[in-house]
Amino acid sequence: MDWYDPLQQRKGGASKVKVPEIEALLERDGYLRDHEREIRRRYGNFEDFLAQIEKTEGGIDKFSQGYKTFGPQVKPDGTIEWLEWAPAARSLHLYGEFNDWNKESHAFDKLDFGRWKLVLKPDCHGKPAIKHLQKVKVLVNGEDRISPWANYVLQPPKEKQASEGVSFCQHFWNPEEKYKMKHARPSRPKSIRVYECHVGISSWEGKINTYTDFTKNVLPRISKLGYNTIQLMAIMEHAYYGSFGYQVTSFFAPSSRYGTPEELKALVDEAHRLGITVLLDIVHSHASKNVSDGLNMWDGSDSCYFHTGSRGNHELWDSRLFNYTNWETLRFLLSNLHLWMHEYGFDGFRFDGVTSMLYHNRGLGQGFSGGYHEYFGLNTDTEALVYLMLANHLVHTSLPSGITIAEDVSGMPALCRPVTEGGGGFDYRLAMAVPDMWIKILKEQSDEDWNIGNIIHTLTNRRWQEACIGYCESHDQALVGDKTIAFWLMDKEMYTGMSLLHPSNDIVDRGMALHKMIRLLTHGLSGEGYLTFIGNEFGHPEWLDFPREGNNESYHYARRQFNLVDDENLRYKFLNNFDSAMNNLENEVGWLAADPGYVSTKHEDDKTIVFERAGALFCFNFHCNKSFSDYKIGVEVAGSYKIMLDTDSKEFGGQNRRDSSVLCHTFPEGYNGRRHHMCVYLPCRTAMVLTRVGESDFN
Repeated sequence: MDWYDPLQQRKGGASKVKVPEIEALLERDGYLRDHEREIRRRYGNFEDFLAQIEKTEGGIDKFSQGYKTFGPQVKPDGTIEWLEWAPAARSLHLYGEFNDWNKESHAFDKLDFGRWKLVLKPDCHGKPAIKHLQKVKVLVNGEDRISPWANYVLQPPKEKQASEGVSFCQHFWNPEEKYKMKHARPSRPKSIRVYECHVGISSWEGKINTYTDFTKNVLPRISKLGYNTIQLMAIMEHAYYGSFGYQVTSFFAPSSRYGTPEELKALVDEAHRLGITVLLDIVHSHASKNVSDGLNMWDGSDSCYFHTGSRGNHELWDSRLFNYTNWETLRFLLSNLHLWMHEYGFDGFRFDGVTSMLYHNRGLGQGFSGGYHEYFGLNTDTEALVYLMLANHLVHTSLPSGITIAEDVSGMPALCRPVTEGGGGFDYRLAMAVPDMWIKILKEQSDEDWNIGNIIHTLTNRRWQEACIGYCESHDQALVGDKTIAFWLMDKEMYTGMSLLHPSNDIVDRGMALHKMIRLLTHGLSGEGYLTFIGNEFGHPEWLDFPREGNNESYHYARRQFNLVDDENLRYKFLNNFDSAMNNLENEVGWLAADPGYVSTKHEDDKTIVFERAGALFCFNFHCNKSFSDYKIGVEVAGSYKIMLDTDSKEFGGQNRRDSSVLCHTFPEGYNGRRHHMCVYLPCRTAMVLTRVGESDFN
């Protein structure tokens, strides 16, 4: 890599690197001027990689279509050309059902640059020598491996595992009819409302659900709830189901647990018909340590796609770490993005483990204070950051409507600003401090002791013009060992107190009221997008636990009990109805796409919060027993306001203490920094959203 110049010496030093729109970045955040040289250096490295890709590969779009060259490629005449990159290998052979498991008859030829090639001529009928679904293995130095580019892998059925083992095996995927997309991608949502979901657990039955069932039965629920985006987890094949999809073994293969590649395409296509954007939870931060059915030790060495030694291992996750300066690693990962976008129709990605990628210490044992020295020092892994810049560049040039989300807890400045400004290129980052805050106060405090100022600070503390996706809880909080918000609030009463055949009790009343208020406050104030995890919208009871030895391989907790919300005699339907109403009101008002909310009231003693966003007025009273009639609040725009959403409404399981038909009118005197004021009724443990519908009677 004689072109590689990490210090940018060929350009006269990092300070001489030209970043097209860096002034816009520095004007937005003056604190970054102290680190301008480092920002320029990083951009210079990105620029060098992009130029070298253009020079040697014909551009990043062509470079990222490696899945059309590597692995098995069926030609029009039926010939199969199989290309692999295995630089440390001494020999490669292909064997399987097609050659009666002969390990010697089909040897790969060694080419330059660590490549190996095998050509299989068609049979006498012009058909490929390997038939659709036939099992094949690559023998590397005499050891069984799966091609890194395998697009369909299966685990032997349980009845055959005693003789065949438990490792996944590649099956040749070449159906006579491939699914063709029927529906165009939806336009990019202005307000992104994300439903985070896992196909396998999406049935109320104790089983692994399928792509087909999800398409038929779950997608309509999501659409009705008002979510315009789904984030699919655990799609990239992973040998261990309990890893939640985060220990990937086959990067180019959709998980066969749920069905076939064509059935996944049909799922994405149906989502598009419903107007739903589809994001993939992509795992490029690390890879499973599995050898026989993973990427680890693929060519017989501990390097290949990874760093060697300690830098190539994540000790906490027990997984391998990529070498992002390796040319073929870049081809592999960028091609992976291209495949999911253009072969399966995904509209973007949520990048997992970004904090681990960004820092040499993997972000472990470090509490980020927000001091800029934490982001621009020697601990930052520039190689990984440059890869993320390349990945975002690819997504946004290959698919202009594409969306990228960073799972980053560190708050790295400019991570969600365009690459042309010297940023990381992401569209959003997850507001990960928000769910941590909610779980912490639910665990440690009664709501009488909640610090309103601290809650508001956590919900609003984000970098200016770096979009965030807020959420109350995600899959992490649902896992065994923790509890969902609903479970923290209601605990065992979720088993006995949710029936409408009996009067509700104080615990259920409190829990349902706070569940709705927490979600509305987070939705309205914490970001430019909103996310919920499958089932949490209706207060899913219990935890999530995948089948394992410790639970006798049970699927009882690896499911989502939609039957509860469908039961008209249970209170879960009220939380579900509220979630739908909240999303659909946002769709009308558009507060997620608007500037951050202006908080005019955060009263510690009254436990009240009032803020305005996108012309909507949000009012909360978290007090456990104190209600307020004629509570004075500030309002910027004069007029008459109507209640559009009320957590206390009867249709949401509330006590119906407010009359939504009564308009609220502003008075001309200012209050709390706003030009006008109005007086509203705020019953305890309720919240409402009002919008302007006309002129005030008191102008």
